[in-house]
Amino acid sequence: MAGPTETPGRGGILRRLYDVCMDWLERPWGIYVLFAIAFVESSFFPIPPDVFLVALAIALPRKSFKYAAVCAVGSVLGGAFGYGLGLWAMESVGMPIVSLYGLTDKYEQVQHLYQKYDGLAIFAAGFTPLPYKLFTITAGAFHINFLTFMAVSLLSRSARFFLVAAFIYYFGASVKSYIDRYFNILSIVFVILLVGGFAAIKYLF
Repeated sequence: MAGPTETPGRGGILRRLYDVCMDWLERPWGIYVLFAIAFVESSFFPIPPDVFLVALAIALPRKSFKYAAVCAVGSVLGGAFGYGLGLWAMESVGMPIVSLYGLTDKYEQVQHLYQKYDGLAIFAAGFTPLPYKLFTITAGAFHINFLTFMAVSLLSRSARFFLVAAFIYYFGASVKSYIDRYFNILSIVFVILLVGGFAAIKYLF
């Protein structure tokens, strides 16, 4: 019977990526990898930094909150970068990213979300599986107040990552064992949440 790392398809790819990330994160510069992933995920990288945060926090549960802070800072700064892309390079860079995720037809509808909900739209994208990168780019394109954008992003991303850190801090070792044993199932759940976030934008809004 094939082991977890031998599973074909999407689960196998995610498992290999997880193993590579674990190798990177065990190096002395692992925390910088965490920061970089959190930064680029906020504007174009498809994989959320949570899996990296979990890996580092499991390795050293007592540093879970430090890693969460690194994730939050990297993500918010990356969000500012995404905001800049939307503000200054929407046509040349921002729209191709939006198009890559199949959300071109929802571009104006996101503007309506901002007009109706303002900061709540940013908070929802920052805390839930909704595609945060779409909201960072469009926030710049629609000239959302930058200070409001940054404040709400810091609040929502911090809440998300510190919640993950708290879970690891109190359940560390058992969580690692659970991930190793049920990674294929968890990878499917991860994909469902990721796709579900984009589906919420495409079909609900």
